Parts: sequence; structure tokens; C-alpha cells
Amino acid sequence: MNQMEFKGKVALVTGASRGIGRAIAIELAKNGASIAINYHSDIKSAKETQKLVNKAGVKSEIFKADVSKQKDIKNLIKNTEKKLGPIDLLVTNAGIAMLSKNPLELDYDIWKKTMATNVDGTLLPIKEVLPGMIKRKFGRIVCISSVAGLGLRPNMITYGTSKAAVIALVRNLSSAVAPHVRINSVAPGLIETDMIQALDKKARKTIVETTPLKRIGKPQDIANTVCYLLSEKSDFTTGQTLVTDGGRVPLP
Repeated sequence: MNQMEFKGKVALVTGASRGIGRAIAIELAKNGASIAINYHSDIKSAKETQKLVNKAGVKSEIFKADVSKQKDIKNLIKNTEKKLGPIDLLVTNAGIAMLSKNPLELDYDIWKKTMATNVDGTLLPIKEVLPGMIKRKFGRIVCISSVAGLGLRPNMITYGTSKAAVIALVRNLSSAVAPHVRINSVAPGLIETDMIQALDKKARKTIVETTPLKRIGKPQDIANTVCYLLSEKSDFTTGQTLVTDGGRVPLP
């Protein structure tokens, strides 16, 4: 990719304090974008992300916001555009995975919290940036979903349902905002982030053995896919979900 692919563009990445979000923010910065780094509670990690982003020589700002709260999102968009300019690129990455000991209990508190963060937290930023993107006749949006939203996940019913909702939102919204705004999603498989630290060595070995590319993914793998979908190299692609999982979940 051209190292200045996003020069002059402003990118907002939600959940950018660590993991996949941090990798996306850094990769966008390397390609010239000014970066708005959203975080929920970990200011120390957000500052570390900003430090890494600033190495690319671009403008960046840190903004605290709960993506599930409309008031927070309105302020996030307002403050981003005040300090960096109109948002051209949006990546909705913030998400949670809350697991219960017995999935069949369908714990309603877990359901509400998961849907609020993973679904509302995807919709609300999109809702706020769309009017400006449509008015300017330019916008690129990528939503982070998951392979859990594509297949059967009996042990992750709530999480899988939330990610399937993200995929459906992207698919249905894409034609409504075309042709000047493109929106796609990325469905990561298992990625080396804080979320998988609880996996034991046996589970990791099994996953690697059943992955055609024989490794667990890295945040950079997802960042590369996201940047492709935000770039003009994918200018004939919208409403799609690009699976990035080493081949574990083949689609028909």
C-alpha cells in the first residue's frame, strides 16, 4: 500500500487503546492519516497508543467515550472534528466478550451489556458521522465483527449474536449510503489479544493445528485488512464481510 494512502484524511478508531484497535490506529498513521484514538477507561494504554501513532509524524488526539452511550458518541465526534477536522475514515472496533458458565442461562445482564457495546457501539458512531460523509460525498467505514457471527457458537450465544448483528447492519446499510460512502466489516478469527490470554497451551495447540495457515492471528493481520478496505484498492467493495482467520472458517 502507498505509504501516503490516507494523507489529509482524518480517521477515528474506537477501542484503540490496545490490541486490534491500537494496531489499526498505528497502520493508518503510517499511511498518513490523522488519528482520533478512542478509549473507554484505560488512559495509560491510550497514551501508549498515541505515542506509537505519533512516531509516524501525524496529528493525533485521545478521546474518552463509552461507545454504548449516545451522548458520549456525540461529544466524541464533535471534539474529533473540532481538533482534527471532518472524519473521513471510521473504524468501529470497540467490543466486549462476556462469557457465562452456563450459556443456556442466557444471562440477561450479559446480553444487555454485550449488545450495548457491540451493536449500539457500532451503530452510534456510524449514525453520527454519516450526515457529514454524505454531504461531503466521501466516507469509508469498517466495522470489526467476528467469525463468531458467521458460524455456530453454542458456547458464545450472546457474543455470536451481537457480531452477526454487526455483519447484518453493514450489509443492509451499504446500499443505503452508496455510492459515495462505502462500509464493510472484518471478521477476525482468534487473534493474539488480551481476550485470549486465558487459553491454556493445549487449547492453543489445538487451534493452531486446525488452522490451515498454522498460527494464531496477530493484530497487525487485522490492521492490514482494515486498511485495505478503507483504501481505494477496494473501491468496488461495499457491504461485505472479509474473514481474516487463517482459513478456519471457510465460507460457501
